[in-house]
Amino acid sequence: MAQHSERATDGHAEAVHSHAHHPTAKTYGIVGIFLTIITIVEVWVYYIPSFVATPLFVPSLLIMSAVKFAIVVMFYMHLKYDHKLFRALFTGPLAIAIVTLIVLMFLFGHFVIGR
Repeated sequence: MAQHSERATDGHAEAVHSHAHHPTAKTYGIVGIFLTIITIVEVWVYYIPSFVATPLFVPSLLIMSAVKFAIVVMFYMHLKYDHKLFRALFTGPLAIAIVTLIVLMFLFGHFVIGR
């Protein structure tokens, strides 16, 4: 019976320990404000006709979207605080998908260097 209570206590200690690494409400607020600012900049950039006509328009939107995606995954999906295996299981296939899309864009001529 003593072993059972020790295991229960150890399990509780592990739960408390893993919970201690999660962000606070203040952190979530700061992250939310940062995501809002990025969204405002994205919309603002869209309404600047001289910038929309430049070749930097699409890459800037893609970079801002990728930053927002990474922040949401790290904080709101708790990937930053999970085990490294879970990070690898998420980021590995994501990297493969990104590389595949870029290669396909080169292959079909939608992404040409030197144009």
